[in-house]
Amino acid sequence: MTAAREVLISGAGIAGPALAYWLHEHGIRGTIVERAPAPRSGGYAVDVRGAAIDVAHRMGILENLRATTSEIARGGFVDSRGRIISGFDTSTVAPGERSLEVLRGDLVRLLHESADTDTEYLYEDTITALTQHDGGVDVTFERGEPRTFDLVVGADGLHSNVRRLAFGPEAPYRRFLGSYVSIFTVPNSLELDREARLYNTPGRLAAMYHTPRADGAKALLLHRVNDETEIDRRDPVLQQEHLRSTFDGMGWETDTILAEMERATDFYFDSVTQIKIDRWSQGRVTLVGDAGYCPSPMSGQGSSLAIVGAHVLAEELARHDSHETALAAYEARMRPFVAANHAIADPGLSFIAPRSRWGIATRNLLIKAAPLLSTLSRFSSKVSKAAEAIDLSTGTRRGV
Repeated sequence: MTAAREVLISGAGIAGPALAYWLHEHGIRGTIVERAPAPRSGGYAVDVRGAAIDVAHRMGILENLRATTSEIARGGFVDSRGRIISGFDTSTVAPGERSLEVLRGDLVRLLHESADTDTEYLYEDTITALTQHDGGVDVTFERGEPRTFDLVVGADGLHSNVRRLAFGPEAPYRRFLGSYVSIFTVPNSLELDREARLYNTPGRLAAMYHTPRADGAKALLLHRVNDETEIDRRDPVLQQEHLRSTFDGMGWETDTILAEMERATDFYFDSVTQIKIDRWSQGRVTLVGDAGYCPSPMSGQGSSLAIVGAHVLAEELARHDSHETALAAYEARMRPFVAANHAIADPGLSFIAPRSRWGIATRNLLIKAAPLLSTLSRFSSKVSKAAEAIDLSTGTRRGV
């Protein structure tokens, strides 16, 4: 007897289809509701590391992930004229076989291919109300007919709708890291070949990178702020106005990037934020991935936490005969792993966007003068340890 037989998952990104796959493996029926009309393709580069590699192997998608890596081999911090000040091999950032960088769209596609046959999808719909009772959760949809499920899982990202319905407004659970980030596709005007270029002024980063897995190049704009606004929850027109006012005249390729921004069909903008909640479950509603424990893009571990969290949640639902004990076990196994990965976000932000000219110069000198002892190598070591901070065979934590 499992803790649930019918599970509704909100969100068809990474955590959602990964969870649907594992639910089916344990004999639990999963249904995914997704506001978009179809799985989102394209997207920026994400990482699958550490324990998430083990989960991908168990799902049978690891070799396909290896065949679709971004192939970005090198990077370099540049000055305003585009001259490389300090370069690095990307294997320094993510060494060995325990880390793969892929485009988000490729990862989503592979996860959907694993789960599609056995999963019901409700596209172009969303949950509007949840009513819990002893027999399950009554779910009201924006478009579809009401239905009842044993369990509802929010796998719907940083600004989770399920979290809002079950836990209340987002604000108490946000840890804003003082930054906003935008990523979108632009023409490859620098003729980059499997490489990245990054340019800093104090508190700002402009970057471009190329992968043969996508047309053109990806542009990234990140800036640090003293005070949080609500620009991440406004419409793209206002977000783009904000970026123009922040980056106009910054130097290097920023004006070219800004000129192409309006034409991008994959414009993405959000705050650099972590989600921290004392409990991920409220009765028969629980959270997985960014909805419950977003580590922020600066950790590089959001996708891996989603993949591992989906695996652990499904395993505990199958292992226990009540949702209370299953969800408690899920949290007990995952919380140390999540904490370890939350802890690496601040160093990541300080490395990629120092607040002062002295900080930029010091970072560049460390990378150039002593690669093996540099800030980059130390940060890479922290990421690797955090990515391995759960033992999936026993559910116990490895030392970090």
